[in-house]
Amino acid sequence: MSTNAPQVLLRSEQTGGEVSVIEIGASAGRKGPPLHHHDFDEAFYMLEGELTFQLHDARFTRGPGELAFAPRGVPHTYANLSGASARALLVCTPAGFERYFARIAAKVEGVEPPAWALQEIPEVVHVGPPIGEEG
Repeated sequence: MSTNAPQVLLRSEQTGGEVSVIEIGASAGRKGPPLHHHDFDEAFYMLEGELTFQLHDARFTRGPGELAFAPRGVPHTYANLSGASARALLVCTPAGFERYFARIAAKVEGVEPPAWALQEIPEVVHVGPPIGEEG
């Protein structure tokens, strides 16, 4: 990826709604999303750097060639607590959440999102703060 913008590699319309694949990047020290859950599975395959993941109350770090899996319905988040940037392939099943990432990419690039990205996005329920902001 030439920018920090996410890149949708495979989307719902190409897989009958079964799976999507997104390349995501996280700069050094980047906070991730709030602790959350949703009704789709996420698998993060690390390409470079490392990310710290939280599933329920457990925290662990994954680096290049390693995988973190967040099953649907399980509270989870991630952050880049390292001093280097990180990249991962994110696989979502069923598909649909790639639309969120396509909207982010369009905003970063200063363009309108593609029409397919304007369809409904699966609900995400926030249940806690990002890593590092716990009370």
